Amino acid sequence: MTSSAPDDTRRKTNRYMVVFICFAAIVFDGYDLIIYGSTVPSLLAYKEWALTPAEVGALGSYALLGMMFGALASGPLTDRFGRRKMLLGCMILYSTMMLLVAAAPNPATLGAFRFIAGLGFGGVAPVAIALVVEVARPHERQRLNAIMLAGFSVGGVLAALAALAFLDDVGFRGLWAFGGIALVTVVPLAWRSIPETAPAALDKTPKADESPMRQLVNGRAIAALGLFAVANFAGFLLVFGLNTWLPQLMRAANYDLTSALAFQVLLNLGAVVGGISGSALADRIGARRVAPATFLVATIAVAVMASAPPAGVMAVATLAAGLGSIGTQMIVFGYVATYFETSVRGTALGVTTGIGRLGAVTGPAIGGILLSSGLGNAWVFGFFCAIAILGGAACVIVPARPTRRSNPPTPRMRSTTETEPAT
Repeated sequence: MTSSAPDDTRRKTNRYMVVFICFAAIVFDGYDLIIYGSTVPSLLAYKEWALTPAEVGALGSYALLGMMFGALASGPLTDRFGRRKMLLGCMILYSTMMLLVAAAPNPATLGAFRFIAGLGFGGVAPVAIALVVEVARPHERQRLNAIMLAGFSVGGVLAALAALAFLDDVGFRGLWAFGGIALVTVVPLAWRSIPETAPAALDKTPKADESPMRQLVNGRAIAALGLFAVANFAGFLLVFGLNTWLPQLMRAANYDLTSALAFQVLLNLGAVVGGISGSALADRIGARRVAPATFLVATIAVAVMASAPPAGVMAVATLAAGLGSIGTQMIVFGYVATYFETSVRGTALGVTTGIGRLGAVTGPAIGGILLSSGLGNAWVFGFFCAIAILGGAACVIVPARPTRRSNPPTPRMRSTTETEPAT
């Protein structure tokens, strides 16, 4: 197939519809995370289960562990079998499991169902990122990717608002069950509208038959994969750690439950603004410059939160923490997607996201351990601050992309791979 095929696909595809559907799929990913964090105080108060903070943190981590395996598997599978099949499969899996999560009769069953749901949630993001980057025009890839990934924070805001409005009426089970709505809303729309853009479907060059992992086995690519995995680890740990424990941390700082949930809304609003504006800037000057800067914002913001400032300062710091944690994660996703060639993009996203998901598993668990130890909020925020420094450092030392002369792309890749703005 000639190099014009991807361009023809892009012209025939309503890229904004693709972005919207992927955005909606990611909304439920964000909803699942934040609704669990929003119901943590209710779970701790549920006398029938009598859970400790450490046990609640562990239950939160089961879904995140599933996300890690889902992300690792989805990358190679989507490069081999196509973006459309994987996106639909992941959405059907996670929406079905969310309904079962809501009906879990005991903590052990809850953990098992959340793990299986996590397989679907973890697979959605790498597939959706690869899909959006491939239907977008080169100059808008970071921006459209960030708009799509903003669905995570929108889902978080909706979850926090739903908890404020309905927690007393429907309880934590009712709020968890809302995650199953995707099965009858987003899945049918995706079935009808999502195109196939994967190299397996479009790329008939000899290089397309080579294993994506084999294509990635060289010194520069391995170094980049490792550093992107570290950056993803740091970003995910901040995102999931803060969103899981922020309501409880605010309760420990003597805010009532309504105020504590309001801070969670601020965290996710900051993420939407920061992710979209930061990614638009990355389209202009390069993600390798923007990502370390936003990690620095997270470091400063969390350090301010650790000092227990007045409520007004805490609100501003929470907004900035959302920009520097969830917003940064959007930028890092786009950085990975535009760094690697089309034929290995899904695999690179899956590997770096999957390994990075260890941070998503670690964040809630360590937060629960620190809170259970009685060390106080300052230690929890201090830990998150150190992780933000680690993520920024990893982004700084990612090697520059190889030049075309040293790593010439095939015509298929040349038509769909964005050149990163000069540093």
